[in-house]
Amino acid sequence: MKITVKIIRILMGLIFLFSSIVVLFNLVPQPDLAGEVKLFNEGMEVSVYMIPMIKIIELICAIAFITGFFVPLATVVIFPVVVNIFLYHSFLAPEGLAVAIFLLLGNILLAYYYRQHYIPMLLSKPL
Repeated sequence: MKITVKIIRILMGLIFLFSSIVVLFNLVPQPDLAGEVKLFNEGMEVSVYMIPMIKIIELICAIAFITGFFVPLATVVIFPVVVNIFLYHSFLAPEGLAVAIFLLLGNILLAYYYRQHYIPMLLSKPL
């Protein structure tokens, strides 16, 4: 289990690292989009802050996943992003669904593996 978790953690980190660097540094031209995908992306771009914020979160969590530092925290922080990636590909762009499913299942596996780290957070009264 330990080796599987390490492999999944590093693969997720590499996916997020590549994705964030490509978008933040504009390394690849934006593909032509159509329909609901175009409308969704235009809405994200109009907000000005949303895409950079998401990509910076992805970059920070990618570094945490790759280095192995603060992984339980990174798992919690990246979870809403992963859920939105999964929903985006489920409803708008199914061609990326395989990677989205991997990220969602990988994040759930990491959360399960590090579940002992979350117990103090879930207490009704602090220690």
